[in-house]
Amino acid sequence: MRHVIALDVGGTGMKAALVAEDGALLHEARRPTGRERGPDAVVETILGFAAELYDHGLARYGTPAVAAGVAVPGIVDPDGGIAVYAANLGWREVPLRSLLGERLGGLPVALGHDVRTGGLAEGRVGAGRGADRFLFVPLGTGIAGAIGIGGAIEAGAHGCAGEIGHVVVRPGGPVCGCGQRGCLETLASAAAVSRAWAQASGDPDADAADCAEAVASGDERAVRVWRDAVDALADGLVTALTLLDPRTLIIGGGLAEAGETLFTPLRAAVEERVTFQKLPAIVPAALGDTAGCLGAGLLAWDLLASSEVSA
Repeated sequence: MRHVIALDVGGTGMKAALVAEDGALLHEARRPTGRERGPDAVVETILGFAAELYDHGLARYGTPAVAAGVAVPGIVDPDGGIAVYAANLGWREVPLRSLLGERLGGLPVALGHDVRTGGLAEGRVGAGRGADRFLFVPLGTGIAGAIGIGGAIEAGAHGCAGEIGHVVVRPGGPVCGCGQRGCLETLASAAAVSRAWAQASGDPDADAADCAEAVASGDERAVRVWRDAVDALADGLVTALTLLDPRTLIIGGGLAEAGETLFTPLRAAVEERVTFQKLPAIVPAALGDTAGCLGAGLLAWDLLASSEVSA
């Protein structure tokens, strides 16, 4: 059974899998990232986890993995194989591709950005399957985006394409970590909704899921918080679809778990705002938290395919 190693590294946890050529997840595993131990320890954890997967695949299938793919947050240089910067993990300029290749005995390794890697999986085998152009927008602690064109993800000239979370939708609004005010992610991310609902409800432990439940039960305070977030999100999405003209708009992340509590008003708000633009299909992501692992596996298989073609 030919297979590749896939790793999806997050701020708090790592997901890993062995992935077959047809995209099937043959084996899955998870473990804490352990960022509190420092960036060097995180890198060592990644390398050790990958080595364990290699050994498991060899023992289970009698043949070693043929490549590996890893998705990481922050700024990524996929061509150079460098994890350039990740605030949550505290690392800078980590040559992750070469480190993994060495640990895995010279195995070819593909490195990708976590959101773009998840978008690759959603586009090929998830909610965007069959769409030649799509935009994947996960609504989590922040908001990012992956631009899908012809089965690939557009990274941009400097690896920064798709950063829809930093489109300013409310000039002079809340301060964003990027230094601007009124960025989309300060108003419509799951974290932003959690903050707004905790304040409105008076419960410091309340989060976005609690807000969605309160909306469904008709709580007027929750409805106001939710409407503000949906309106801001619709403004940002209309800007994106005006520029990109996607056929499908895929919404994922924690906020999308609210289902039609989110999608019904969001579709209406986007439709109200479009004029000449063609309205894309607005659909929930299909792969959940396995998207990153599947995408990392796809990166590894793509790397092998490109190597075989060039050879």
